[in-house]
Amino acid sequence: MLLPMSHEASNKLRMQRRAQLKSDVAKDLRASATDGERKLWAILRGKQFAGLRFRRQQPLGPYIADLYCSAAKLVFELDGGQHSTDANMAYDTARDGWLKSQGYRVLRFSNEDFLKHRDVIIEAIGRAIGESGVPLPEPPLAVRPSLKGRVG
Repeated sequence: MLLPMSHEASNKLRMQRRAQLKSDVAKDLRASATDGERKLWAILRGKQFAGLRFRRQQPLGPYIADLYCSAAKLVFELDGGQHSTDANMAYDTARDGWLKSQGYRVLRFSNEDFLKHRDVIIEAIGRAIGESGVPLPEPPLAVRPSLKGRVG
């Protein structure tokens, strides 16, 4: 015999399903990244850029950010041509508004601009990180060779 779920348990289950769905969608988006997203990710991944960690297709509230830096609270969007329709522009405006209301800064670039002017976009990202006030990690100290085993 099945017992009815409490309202709290039902809400928890619904939230878990929603989180799993967003995670699955994010995974699919990572697998189908645009050329611009793949190239920008190659620059940002593995703490290669400013020593900060970036994430791809990161769920943030009801949305999924193309690229995200949690330390600097920066969201980067690389938009394809589909973002030029009125409906998609309205959606992007609402999305950006929600992200900003949560304390995120949103930088939006077109895929075409990134592919044509990569250096300019990378500089803009670097400036945004600097303006975020996040302390940048210290560069690693030079590694000194070990003196073990040396005669002399």
